[in-house]
Amino acid sequence: MEEEGPKEAAIDFVPALCFVPRGVAKERPEKIVLTQGELARIIEETKNNLEEDGEDEDDDEDGGMDVDDVVRPGGVNRNPDDEFDLANYDNEGTTTTADIGGVVDANEQLPDEDNDSEAEDEIIKPTDNLILVGHVQDDAASMEVWVFNEDEESLYTHHDFILPSFPLCIEWLNHDPGSDTTGNMCAVGCMDPVITIWDLDIQDSMEPIFKLGSKGNRKKHKEAYGHKDAVLDLSWNRHFEHILASGSVDQTVILWDIDEGQPHTTITAFKEKVQSLEFHPEEAQSILTGSADGKVRLFDCRNADTVDSDCVKWKIPGEVEKVLWNPCDTNHFVIGTNDGSLHYADSREPKKLLWTIKGHEEEISGICFNKELSNLLTSTSTDGMLKVWDFNGGAIKEVYSHDFQMGRLQCMKQCPEDPFTLALGGEKPPRCRIYNIKNFEVVRKVFKIPEVLG
Repeated sequence: MEEEGPKEAAIDFVPALCFVPRGVAKERPEKIVLTQGELARIIEETKNNLEEDGEDEDDDEDGGMDVDDVVRPGGVNRNPDDEFDLANYDNEGTTTTADIGGVVDANEQLPDEDNDSEAEDEIIKPTDNLILVGHVQDDAASMEVWVFNEDEESLYTHHDFILPSFPLCIEWLNHDPGSDTTGNMCAVGCMDPVITIWDLDIQDSMEPIFKLGSKGNRKKHKEAYGHKDAVLDLSWNRHFEHILASGSVDQTVILWDIDEGQPHTTITAFKEKVQSLEFHPEEAQSILTGSADGKVRLFDCRNADTVDSDCVKWKIPGEVEKVLWNPCDTNHFVIGTNDGSLHYADSREPKKLLWTIKGHEEEISGICFNKELSNLLTSTSTDGMLKVWDFNGGAIKEVYSHDFQMGRLQCMKQCPEDPFTLALGGEKPPRCRIYNIKNFEVVRKVFKIPEVLG
């Protein structure tokens, strides 16, 4: 009788990604060593939280957001044509499926891990990016911290954090509450309504440094505050660094004062779940939101009592999945919807759209503007395709499309230092891939990008 090998996960995908800029992480992150007392406390708190969750499930009649609304399992068989597969790269016991497309040569072999290389991997260099990778594997959820060095063509997992539920969004924060110095933190929004904040300069941590929101506890007479359902998107205000915005299935946007750990403003001018939001890159008081009722709303956060009739609006067919300001022309923004359409609008012209195109067959899962080429736009969709677009104020045309054979593409983020380098999250190996779109010949030709010779 043949011995069965380990079973592959039925659900295994990357729903959320985030780049961390170079030069902000500690060279050697601190390691946590728990005492027996601290470990006992964490176990007891986890037990209590599970009991509270059980009570909530018994009381919840409408069910809120179901995991099936987010998880779309794809195939798990390896693609034999995946030329840059690093699926067997194992760092400190954590197996991570990864890929650097157009960065690592397919014929090059990674060096054997010996004591020297392991010690070197512990060090985070000023030229390294961290990539925060939300990973769901069956019932387990984690955020893996990867180290990516574009010049050295290296990518590996440094450490990870166990999350309380499936991650839906990750936002980096260069703000350390209660400190006079900058920080290296991140906020994670999950199926759970409580937002967790993690210190990326601490590894092996079993719990976040603090949380935003609480589900409450009737037995202990603790009142709930914050969101009441899954958190779908986060945006950090880079002008008022103590402010973090969150959008939720509960049809609200909360502006959190992370120094106080409390809601500062709650915007309730929504009739459906809020799926995307972003602070204006220059106007600290302005925030753009997109919701499942097909409306894009622009709010002035100084008006805490804003209602739907008072905000600036655009109505789009279908559900709004993504909104994103154009960093090269901050009066304009792009909208992605659940039917695969892309729309472009001017914030000074309510209700009007500058152009609209049916870009994908399924919902838009990621959009990136290129800061170096103001007419270059990239998009991803759950149809599995990445597309590169050439656009101007009045028109858009497709330049190139590519299928990475990763199943449904769930997310895409852009490297802060190199807008041509993108991180993609999907459902088939490699479930996360780093790719530089300069490697597409047609992209170089259309946008007149010189070929970089190795």
